[in-house]
Amino acid sequence: MSAAALTRDLVLTHTRALKLPGMARTFEGLARQARDAHWPHEDYLQEVLSAELASRHESVIRQRLREARFPEVKTLDTFDFPAADGVSATQIHTLARGEWVTAPENLILAGPIGTGKTHLAIALGVEATKQKRRVLFTRAADLVRQLLEARDARELTRLQQRLRRVEVLIIDELGFVPFDRVGGELLFNLITDRYERRATVVTTNLAFAEWVTVFAGDEKLTTALLDRLAHHATVITTKGKSYRMRKRRGPG
Repeated sequence: MSAAALTRDLVLTHTRALKLPGMARTFEGLARQARDAHWPHEDYLQEVLSAELASRHESVIRQRLREARFPEVKTLDTFDFPAADGVSATQIHTLARGEWVTAPENLILAGPIGTGKTHLAIALGVEATKQKRRVLFTRAADLVRQLLEARDARELTRLQQRLRRVEVLIIDELGFVPFDRVGGELLFNLITDRYERRATVVTTNLAFAEWVTVFAGDEKLTTALLDRLAHHATVITTKGKSYRMRKRRGPG
């Protein structure tokens, strides 16, 4: 084995031992560039360290994306803003910067079925993962079911603690399935726990006045929930007909 090959194998061994995958992938190519361009040793070291930092950043983002459990990954680039009545591209791209998550504030996307609410919620969640935020997507009915099951299994505190660590909780399709009183109370407690601590996103096809129908007709609980959710919140109202229905019917 040549000296160069031996050195290469030793570097690879060291990078594995030190868990430096970005450096392992790039050190040889950067070494060739360094020799050809006559880089000082310090410049080469800076480049391989930058490659490792970039690798770690991308790894965290991939992990955050997996943890988010999006049903599918949707982005702002694929959102049809011209066809989205009531949605400001400027406002959405401002939200994509993430200051509302840092604040933290809430986001409510309300409007008819099929008008892009879930797409926008996922796309903003994806942007949050790019900022290495912890994001979780769940449908409202699934979330309440998980809370009920955790309560019955005496694991509610553990689930609440896990959800508290989520920086952006996306609750999709609130209003599709009504909850009983206990389920509504558990969801209320979750949102109260996150109030002014963590950002929450809700998509709903109901006007605020109709939310009481979801929470077993309990006006007091519904009012208290809306008070916490809508305080420090951006409300975006989507309008128009379903994108899917328009595509099915075709132009005309």
